[in-house]
Amino acid sequence: MAVTMADIQHLRKMTGAGMMDCKNALNEAGGDFDKAMEIIRKKGQAIAAKREDRDASEGCVLAKTEGNFGAVVALQCETDFVAKNEDYIALTEQILDLAMSKKPATLDELLALELNNGTVAQIITDKMAATGEKMELGYYEFVTAPYVASYIHMGNKLATVVGFNKADVDENVAKDVAMQIAAMNPIAVTADGIPAEVKEKELEIAREKAREAGKPENLLDRIAEGALTKFYKESTLLQQEFVKDPKKTIEQYLKESDKELTVTEFKRVSLSV
Repeated sequence: MAVTMADIQHLRKMTGAGMMDCKNALNEAGGDFDKAMEIIRKKGQAIAAKREDRDASEGCVLAKTEGNFGAVVALQCETDFVAKNEDYIALTEQILDLAMSKKPATLDELLALELNNGTVAQIITDKMAATGEKMELGYYEFVTAPYVASYIHMGNKLATVVGFNKADVDENVAKDVAMQIAAMNPIAVTADGIPAEVKEKELEIAREKAREAGKPENLLDRIAEGALTKFYKESTLLQQEFVKDPKKTIEQYLKESDKELTVTEFKRVSLSV
């Protein structure tokens, strides 16, 4: 049977594959949509197997919030050319919207959810058939809190979500904190959130530097503790200097808005070098 433009567009909508790929698959399948979808999927699987060792370091990172839930997803690929494609960005948005709707607990759960006549994992495989590149859902992070804010940096390579302990947060304050996280890359909200092994590593580095500088052994621990305090100021969100006003910390900035306001959790996803 003759393949029409309507048939091609319908298959393209179902799979996300290119127009020529859809046309060729329909011709090969004799107009059978199910067979055509399987042809495209097998092509994507072949590309995935062939390019397994390739580095998918480019991609699209998007974030969104709704009510007390916020999420970030990163759909990764090999080249910036593909990452900037409108269809690629649209697929990332669809996956993010699905995550916002279903609120899966893990990345694997998100990959298993149904999207466009297949699972998210299958749709990504289908998209590989269209792009010829390795693709993967590299990140899925989420925050649940009384108030959640998000920030997407220009270029879709970096996004953050941040949760607050109160529901009535000033929108501008919340955005400032989300942007602070993007700019300064803290590793925890407070020192309590830093793993013990990270703290011990910082202490050991400081001791070794002091030892190499010829400091007495009996002063090494005190010097290391001072270095750790500095590390906290640089690496914990609430102790960081506010980028818009370095004379105050983020904690002080929050207290100016509301004395009881603080951050409960944040997530930051970046594909930037």
